[in-house]
Amino acid sequence: MDFLRPASWEEALAAKAEHPTAVPLAGGTDVMVEINFDRRRPEYLMDLGRIDDLTEWEVQEDSVRLGASVSYTKIMENLSTELPGLALASHTVASPQIRHRGGVGGNLGTASPAGDAHPALLAAGAEVEAASVRGTRRIPVDAFYTGVKRNALAPDELIRAVHIKRADGPQQFSKAGTRNAMVIAVCAFGLALHPRTRTVRTGVGSAAPTPVRATAAEDFLNAALDEGGFWDNGKIITPSAVKRFADLCSAACEPIDDVRGTASYRRHAVGVMARRTLTWTWEAYRGARRTREGAA
Repeated sequence: MDFLRPASWEEALAAKAEHPTAVPLAGGTDVMVEINFDRRRPEYLMDLGRIDDLTEWEVQEDSVRLGASVSYTKIMENLSTELPGLALASHTVASPQIRHRGGVGGNLGTASPAGDAHPALLAAGAEVEAASVRGTRRIPVDAFYTGVKRNALAPDELIRAVHIKRADGPQQFSKAGTRNAMVIAVCAFGLALHPRTRTVRTGVGSAAPTPVRATAAEDFLNAALDEGGFWDNGKIITPSAVKRFADLCSAACEPIDDVRGTASYRRHAVGVMARRTLTWTWEAYRGARRTREGAA
């Protein structure tokens, strides 16, 4: 196994073009586990640790440009207002040591359906900035996951950053595991309200071959909120609508039985998390609305 250590982004892209099979190494929290257990033996490892640009973020007017190697700890400490769903998901990642090293770019590169960042990225509406010596492109996160641990990157591309819409409404993240810490998700669920566009987005993790959105549930809820005037009147969503939303989220799953949980449990748990996160986010939206009206 050869070790590549580019000193700049340009050197990294050139090295990846010359060695398309090179595996990027940033936090190393996924790659090193696979190597240690002899599940992977790449010909080349490419250390991206000297490229400072990957550890930086920029808060823009409508979005955040998050460098691929920004750690979960940094997200929790600095971006909980702009990216609340992702910050909540970051809190659930493994241990403090892993959160200090790991980042969203690694989660995306590995593309495991159990990755904690994926539901939050799907719910928020993110784009992956991929680059090569041929140029740069942005891939909608919905189209990024192509199969179990497979993604839409070309062999010569690296993830440079993730562009995530700034929260304009409440967001939530929920995760079920076999214990309360240091656990791979049995299933996970992300939900984001987008009052500006009067839409709701979801993200489901570890309950299908890839991270997915529950689009039928979103369509149902968007129509129900619009028809009932809920965005304007701030009323409590009817229990029947909440239940239907949760049922549709469960139906969006394509889970398997494995050592962490059964398929039936995953479907059930996703429905429970969908119901709870919708209740929490909508109550937060109603509270913020009442505060604005009281200040007016």
